Amino acid sequence: MPSPLDLVEIPFLRDALVELVLLAIAGGILGAWIVLRRLAFFSHAVGSATFPGLVAADASGVSPTLAGVAVALGYAGGVERAGRAGREPSEATALLLVAALAGGVVLASDVFESGAAVDRLLFGTLLGLDGADLALSAAAAALAASATLALGRTWAAVAFDPDAAPTLGLPAGLADFLLLALVAVAAVAAIPAVGVLLVTAIYVLPAASARLLSSSVPTLIAWALALALAEGVLGLYLAYWLDVPPGPPVALLGAASYLVLSVVSAR
Repeated sequence: MPSPLDLVEIPFLRDALVELVLLAIAGGILGAWIVLRRLAFFSHAVGSATFPGLVAADASGVSPTLAGVAVALGYAGGVERAGRAGREPSEATALLLVAALAGGVVLASDVFESGAAVDRLLFGTLLGLDGADLALSAAAAALAASATLALGRTWAAVAFDPDAAPTLGLPAGLADFLLLALVAVAAVAAIPAVGVLLVTAIYVLPAASARLLSSSVPTLIAWALALALAEGVLGLYLAYWLDVPPGPPVALLGAASYLVLSVVSAR
């Protein structure tokens, strides 16, 4: 059986550990706002929306990170514009989710014939994480923390009383777009580790579980951080032990935590 010390002694596992810790910080902080603002579907869809671009970039030698960030920010802008126009964005989100996944698979199988890239992009990998991946995750964590300090009051006001928020003189429209853009960038940062299909394992499940334990926004963020860190580290160890990508174990741990806490809180 692998030793837990392998996570810090083996170089590629150490990089993966640092990556998941950084993502847990971003996920714990952003996840609180994602849950409060009901953006779980968006956080899943924005990662999946980048799939065709990532496949094309990987096959063409273009940086998948830059391609993913560009596509994700464009998608976030489209969702924000649809909301300002009074449209229901969930329908477009669902259609785009299906189209993006189907288009990415077609590109990978019939155009670029990159089957291995599909597995890596869909489910993440323990191998191949590089300095650019760690830098983007560190930037996502830093942006999540600084944006929460600067805009947390606005996000909370919009979450709990969206009709009254503009009367407080808060830049609600700008804050909404910045939150969507930040979630988009953070979702792209998580793709190398957990894949496009399991971004919610980092950004939704820990915060959803934390909400069952919390009565205020600060405690929600604290619990989400703790759960995201625990699920990320344990999920990485299970992935190494079972020789699987890290995304599925992290997602299963998050789902199990939510199930147990929901049962306990119901009693």
